[in-house]
Amino acid sequence: MDAPYREHVFRSEDDIPLYCRDYGSGSGSGGRAPVLCLAGLTRNSKEFHRIASHLSATRRVLAMDFRGRGRSGYDANWRNYHPATYVRDVISLLAAAGIPRVVVLGTSLGGICAMALGAAAPTLLAGAVLNDVGPVLDPNGIARIAGYVGRDLRMPDIETAAAALKSQFAAAYPGRDDAFWLRTADAVFVADPARGDFRLDYDLHIGDALREQAKGGATPDLWPLYRSLADIPVLAVRGALSDVLDPATFERMAAEKPDLRRLLIPNVGHTPIPHEEPFLTALDDFLAAL
Repeated sequence: MDAPYREHVFRSEDDIPLYCRDYGSGSGSGGRAPVLCLAGLTRNSKEFHRIASHLSATRRVLAMDFRGRGRSGYDANWRNYHPATYVRDVISLLAAAGIPRVVVLGTSLGGICAMALGAAAPTLLAGAVLNDVGPVLDPNGIARIAGYVGRDLRMPDIETAAAALKSQFAAAYPGRDDAFWLRTADAVFVADPARGDFRLDYDLHIGDALREQAKGGATPDLWPLYRSLADIPVLAVRGALSDVLDPATFERMAAEKPDLRRLLIPNVGHTPIPHEEPFLTALDDFLAAL
């Protein structure tokens, strides 16, 4: 399924243009809350096209580019690349779109923002899907990500980009075919007409922000943010090969929130893909129960 979408540009509190895709009219949603898709650290709205196309048959779906990613504006002060800023941007977007309540589908960083939104503006959340992220971030995974984010990676064509991504991330997605890596490359890279090649589709200063926030090796205590979701329906998804969400944290999440829905996906790392099974069925069931 390849659904059409509208394109909108909103303004943040500090006047950064924020881009989002808007799928479905909502007219046939039966009052169902829209879904807001929030991507991982360096990703953008393009990677949600398949799941947004699927979900838009029954409800409105927004897929947002965080500042510094995709078609949203870059921030001249890279220290603003921080979850607290992104949450303010989400609130601005929802206000501009006239959406009073939303279900957040958050992958990695997007899931952190979903938890933070529960603390900052809980009445906005009708539900949350935390995709391979939780209140504890495994230092091994953070170190791996910090090791490559922000490096200027240039490719002569999208096929070469796909091969490079396969070489780097094959351990997280074993056995995937060339079509998978081409789709991934198309979501990760963007053409640079000025140089005649393809570049990463995000502000490289995001790497500076990540490394500054990770100084000292300590990871933030996100349990207070997670506990803000106590009265909000949540689906937590973990890739069995993940190096960001560890098994002990995944178990503790269930202990702290007895009504938590959980899904462990075998043979995939950081992060599972929402339009693939069994994630797709679990997501449909979760949304249907809201």
